[in-house]
Parts: sequence; structure tokens; C-alpha cells
Amino acid sequence: MSAGAGQSKLSGLHLRLPATSANLGPGFDALGLAMSFYLTVDAIVSTNGEFAIQATGRDQEVCGRLSGNLILDTYCDVTKAAGREPVPLNLLLHNEIPLGMGCGSSAAALLAGTLLANHFGELGWTGYRAMEEACWREGHPDNVAACWAGGMTASAMEQKVGGRAIVLASCGQECGWGIMLVIPSTGLATKKARALLPETYSKADVVANVQHTALLVAAFALGRSDLLSSAMADRLHQPYRAEACPLLPVLLPMVNVVPGVLGVALSGAGPAVLILFDRLRTVEVRAAVLEKAAKVEIIVTETSKGTSVLVT
Repeated sequence: MSAGAGQSKLSGLHLRLPATSANLGPGFDALGLAMSFYLTVDAIVSTNGEFAIQATGRDQEVCGRLSGNLILDTYCDVTKAAGREPVPLNLLLHNEIPLGMGCGSSAAALLAGTLLANHFGELGWTGYRAMEEACWREGHPDNVAACWAGGMTASAMEQKVGGRAIVLASCGQECGWGIMLVIPSTGLATKKARALLPETYSKADVVANVQHTALLVAAFALGRSDLLSSAMADRLHQPYRAEACPLLPVLLPMVNVVPGVLGVALSGAGPAVLILFDRLRTVEVRAAVLEKAAKVEIIVTETSKGTSVLVT
């Protein structure tokens, strides 16, 4: 994929970016899963020299703000860092991604802003290079890489001779497992969620997560649903975030108890919880979720794995 090279900055740009669930199970800062609800951006050069945003969908008031808008801020910052003056844009946004719930809204915004800068700033980057820029700006690659590549994506940040790079691989696009996202009424800032984590871990906890991460990648690559209940176990971040993510201790025990539940994990840094499930048992799984979370105001969304970012 590429954006910007050989195109006039007067031409419009259409982007569709999937929601993502990062830190997938034990894959802290390494694994992300794209989901099939999206941020859509249509951008053209402003005719009056001023920025404007028209937003629809989820959290449209926040998405429609000009001040403190992560898409616009990233667009301007990346363009200026390349020595160009940002061209004022008119943006039409349609957002399906919940904000502050661990569903990759900031990653989608960062990637959108970087792709806009590449196109309208005529930076001449490949789309992959724009993705790398967004990863480095976020500080970890799992969300942005999954947003870019789709499916279940493993990624790593590498320091190489002559610069920095993101190495990634995506798999599991053919797995037919359902995804159920259980979203509470109150969000959790990623910065706060990271502050809950310890500075050091025991060797036993690290080894356990390495083992489970290897199993989880194998489960997606091979379509092995029987591995998921063990593979999604985590000892590095979920235990420390459970108090701030009250849905997790409520729903995590569903694994190996509720028929059809294949695996349960925090979505990103939380507080939303992601459930992989057997689609043949959708009704039973949803009923069990509603029963166990009866004391909490929630939204339950059923979805599937998302596609890679679309740039046209």
C-alpha cells in the first residue's frame, strides 16, 4: 500500500481504518487484533484556507473538534517535521470506534493523521513508512501495526543501521471465531492504565507470557481454537489492571465454564473486554455475558476480524 507518491495534493483522500484490540492476551505491546468496525476519513483541500471537520457516528462531538484533535494534530506535526506547511483540510469523519475503551481509537487517529500528511504534504513515503511513523509516535507497535495489516498481527520495533523499523506479520484472517466486545460506560486513559503496571517482573511471569504468546500465535496461524483458553492467559498486565477494569474479573472465569467461550482478555489497556467465541453458540455466550455483568452498565457488540487499512 502507498499513499501520496505521484498524486496531486489537490486530489482528495479516502481512508478506512479498523478498530484494534492490542496487548492481545499475553501479547503485551506485541500482538493486536483488527476488528470490523472502522474510522472512515474523507479529506479534501479546504477552499477557504481554514480547517473544518464534519463528524458522524460514535463520539461525534469529540471527533468533530478542531482543537486537540489527534488526527489534525498528527497531520500538522508530521507535515511540519518534514519541513512542509500543512495545507488546511476539510475532513468528513465517520467513527465506529469507541474512544478510551481499549479499541485502538488513538492508533487509528495517528495512522490517519500520518497518511494525510504523506498525501497532502507530498512526502513521497510508502504507506508502510507512514505506518512506521505512526508506530513510533504511539511508542509501541501493536495497535498501529494491526490497524495497518488487519487480522491478528505480531509486531516489533527494531533499531537498525541507518534508522528505525517496524517488523510485522499478520495471520488468522481465515479463522472463523466470533469476537464479542463488552464495553462499560466509563473509559480508561491509556496513560493511567500503564501507570498501574510494575517496573519489574519475575522470571516465572515473563517465561509464562512468552510461552502463552507463542501458543496464541500458533492458535491463529493454525486455526486451533482448542489452544485459545490456555494461550490467552496473561501475567504481565491484566492482573494489575483488573481493579480499574472491573469487567475483567467478572468475565474472565467464563473460559472453560461457559460453552462456546474460547478465550477472554482485556481489549488493549481496557476497560473493554474481548471474548473470542464459537459462532454456533452466540446466543448462549451473549446470555452468559449479560447475566454475569448484570450489575454493570455495558454495551455488547459482536463483530469479526477486521481488514487492513484502505487508502484510496
